Amino acid sequence: MKKNSKIYLAGHTGLVGSALKRNLESKGYTNIVGRTIEELDLINQQAVADFFAAEKPEYVLLAAAKVGGIVANNTYRGQFIYENLMIQNNVIHHSYLNGVKKLLFLGSSCIYPKQAPQPLKEKYLMTDVLEYTNEPYAVAKIAGIKLCESYNIQYGTNFISVMPTNLYGPNDNYDLEKSHVLPAFIRKMHLGKCLIEDNWNEIRRDFNKRPVEGIDGKSTAIEIGEKLERFGIFRHALSDAPVTIRLWGSGVPRREFLHADDMADACVFLMENVDFKDIVKEKYADKITSRDPKVEIRNTHINIGTGKDLTIKELAHLVKEIVGFDGLIEWDTSRPDGTFQKLLSVKKIHELGWKEKIQLEEGIKKVYENYIA
Repeated sequence: MKKNSKIYLAGHTGLVGSALKRNLESKGYTNIVGRTIEELDLINQQAVADFFAAEKPEYVLLAAAKVGGIVANNTYRGQFIYENLMIQNNVIHHSYLNGVKKLLFLGSSCIYPKQAPQPLKEKYLMTDVLEYTNEPYAVAKIAGIKLCESYNIQYGTNFISVMPTNLYGPNDNYDLEKSHVLPAFIRKMHLGKCLIEDNWNEIRRDFNKRPVEGIDGKSTAIEIGEKLERFGIFRHALSDAPVTIRLWGSGVPRREFLHADDMADACVFLMENVDFKDIVKEKYADKITSRDPKVEIRNTHINIGTGKDLTIKELAHLVKEIVGFDGLIEWDTSRPDGTFQKLLSVKKIHELGWKEKIQLEEGIKKVYENYIA
């Protein structure tokens, strides 16, 4: 990519997209095109067709998606599969129709089977059943990988797919129902800390910025307290601890976390240095468009992660220490745990020349500073 190449960044305001934008700008790219959902509904095929015909981007980074945590994935199953399929299909297809030089599609580590061996290698894709709670989202992301692969094989495009592990960073979603585990922990423990300190000014400020089911900072203390309790933040009459935070599951499952700025750095590195032909096995590199049934080109996506994980319980106590929450953590084992472990193998991306820089404790400290600011 040249510094003045026109780059369409789909989903530029979210956790992933904003990190990609920061990284591109820091490296001197000056012609980045973005559209909010109000300006361009990526589910609308005609709107996407009109956008590509008018803008003619040279490069595309597809970070737009319908995302959420275990509750949201399991509750809004129809929305998650439909909206993600439509977004992907529209952007990838119209990138092909308009001669985009290179596209990067962002998926998720949930594409791998629930019982796959650890760490998760790219070759384990579609070898067993998926985790039920996020199956619709995972199926959509698998379809995106296969769409990129298939267009490369049939049309000679240069579309690559990356599968990041669990991400965190600035502009994350802190919705108490729909957020991922790490931002949920940060917000719950921050509110729990404020409740211990009887700091209602900060609690109200937090609710004003991120209302909870229609309750904001102007609501009564009783109304706010009821919402806090509904999401597991409460004063426990039978406990010596001033405030208890109830978290879902057993805390035993293990998770890997990657700072969004590291993810963005990996994506831009791949856009600058790695093409689809570089990912395909060497013996098939000159046969990408082959119709020979003996030539099987699959699992060309690239994992992006750290190759290190920790238990959810360890994560909770790390966040507790960083936030300064002095209350009690209680685990609701009647709630689902999700997949036991999702540790990515990062051998492929290491061999291509990229490695993460931000360690987890340092990253969470930065994110919490950003949150309270």
